[in-house]
Formats: sequence, C-alpha cells, structure tokens
Amino acid sequence: MYKFGVIGPGAVGSIIGESLQKSGYPVTLLGRKAGEVRIERVGTPEVVILPVEQISEEESVFDYLFITVKGTQLEGIMPYLEKLKHADTVCVLCQNGYGQLEKFQIPHAYQAVVYISGQKKDQVVTHFRDRTLILPENEVTKTLKEAIAESDLDMQLRADYRYEVWYKLMVNLAINSVTALSGNTAFILREEKVRRLCENLIREGIKIAAAEGVHFEEKTITAIMNIYAGYPPYMGTSMYYDRMNGQAMEIAYIQGYLYEKSREHDLHTPCLDTVYSLLLASEMRK
Repeated sequence: MYKFGVIGPGAVGSIIGESLQKSGYPVTLLGRKAGEVRIERVGTPEVVILPVEQISEEESVFDYLFITVKGTQLEGIMPYLEKLKHADTVCVLCQNGYGQLEKFQIPHAYQAVVYISGQKKDQVVTHFRDRTLILPENEVTKTLKEAIAESDLDMQLRADYRYEVWYKLMVNLAINSVTALSGNTAFILREEKVRRLCENLIREGIKIAAAEGVHFEEKTITAIMNIYAGYPPYMGTSMYYDRMNGQAMEIAYIQGYLYEKSREHDLHTPCLDTVYSLLLASEMRK
C-alpha cells in the first residue's frame, strides 16, 4: 500500500489527512512541532483527532506528499523535502492562487485547484464544506486518483486544467479581497455594494484570463456569485483568517499574480489595482 504524507496541519492539510486516515490509508500529518489537531464540523458532534509529527524528526519516505502549507510558508519546508521522498514520489501542492509550482524542481509535482473550506484556531480545525482537489489529467494523476478511491476526497482530473486554475483564481480574487480588507466574514455579502465590487473584480479577472488564452462567458460572474451565496455568514476566507491572526497573506499568488498579468497585457483593471494596492498597504509595518 502507498504511504501518504501531508505537510502542514492547517485546515486544508488536516481535512486531507482525516479523509485518508478514516478510510484506512497509512498517512502521516507533518508540522513544525509534534502534537495533535482536532477536527470539528458545524452541526455535528463528531470529532476526529489526528496526531501531528515533527517534520524535522520524521524518518519515513512517502510515495505521495500533499504540501498544504500556505504559499508564504513554502520556503520553510524546502530543506525537508529531499529526505521525505524517493525518486518517484509525487508531490501535490495545495495552495490558493498560482505560481508556487515554479519553486519546485521535482519530476512529479502538480498544483491542485483546492476547494476545501475550513478554519483553524489554536489546534482546532472547523471544516465548513467541500473536499475537492482538481489536478491535470495524466497517467501519474490517474494512478493517484485510483490509489485514494476508497477515501471521501473528491479528486477530479481535468484535461482543461488551466480553465480550472483560472476559475478558482477568480473565486479567490473577489471574496478573499473583500473579506481581508474589511476584516469581516462572508456576512458582508449582504451589502449590495460589496456584491457589486465582487462582480467587478470577477469581470476584470475574466478579462485577464482571456488575454492569457482562457475564455469564460459572462454567466461565470453569476456562477461565482452563487458560490459565495452558499457560504454561511460566519465563514471567513484564508486571507481573512491570516489577516486576523497577524500572518502574511497570499497576496502574491492571487491578487499579485493577476495584477502582473494585467500589466503584462496592458489591461485596464481599476478594481484589481485598487484592492491589490490596499492589501499590500495593509501588511506594511513602520
């Protein structure tokens, strides 16, 4: 049986680890320190506790590694990757945004489009919804999908993978921007002006995607707004939780990535330009 490792005991990593563990797969959750993480869900008394092993002390070699630390924390795990993998280890990056894959000089490394919503506070993860990972379709990812078929992870393989990447970028662009800048949860979507801003950000994202050769119809805006409408009002985003906890946000991989593409194609994206500038300003320290 394959051995699975999950680097990063945050919300995404813990939920992936739980999905594999409860289905009987040998999985190790790795973090900076040894300990445990508790996974809860709203509306159910079920609690799952997962052990966390210290990555610097881990001696196992894994067939599959899910790398779930945030894009801002990737440099910290790089020194440990070599000892955790063999020549054929498959690494799956599970971060928001795009561009992180360039940091990895590994033969079998793929970036997943991640739909897992959760919050971690102290050592408690609250799982809100979804367990979906979308990967490019090839022989390596087909083998991985078959390997975890008994788990409740929803692994989807796509021939049109770039379309999925850009779709998720636009999902992240609007809701992450407005929640992080306002310091508020999805509750703010009740304000019409916030919804209009989200729509304009998505519209600008569609323009950038088209310049990159990925085309979306106007109805994509409605589809993404409907995703937001399904969020419970108390749910935050990854960038919201980072800002509330005083941690670095993944601006470079979402808004920053799109901003650079907009500049590259000489596009007019005033809403993106504004939120990107304000997000950068929010992390400035005297």
